[in-house]
Amino acid sequence: MAVTTFKASTYLKDKVLVEANVRGHKIIIDEPKELGGDDQGANPVELVLSALGACQSIVARIYANKLKIDLRNFWVELEGDLDIDGFLGKSDVRPGFLTIRYTFHIETSAPEEKVEEFKKIIEAHCPVGDTIANTVNLVSSGIVIENTIA
Repeated sequence: MAVTTFKASTYLKDKVLVEANVRGHKIIIDEPKELGGDDQGANPVELVLSALGACQSIVARIYANKLKIDLRNFWVELEGDLDIDGFLGKSDVRPGFLTIRYTFHIETSAPEEKVEEFKKIIEAHCPVGDTIANTVNLVSSGIVIENTIA
């Protein structure tokens, strides 16, 4: 088994602005003004959609070469539905996505049946898609209380 551990850290800044750090890369995450932010970056659920599309795109590039598909252009359009009342605690509905829809746009000269096979391979090998579609062990490692001297 070739298990690799990926890491990220996040820091809450002003209002709901969050700075994430991943391998020395900084990502600014914020909410739109109507959800209490200043709209300085994508919000977490938009990043989930972006992560899925990015992952599918990377898998497409890797497997296009393996399958000898001339992938001239590839992009993914994604949208997801969630009930904001769950996030805001206004009802007992789940706070997460209820449905995520995506459409692959593939520019290639490959025949349709090969493109259909390619689509299935992308869906079968995308780690983010697999993570969203299946139950994951989400484990808290506890809490560290940082004492501040008043």
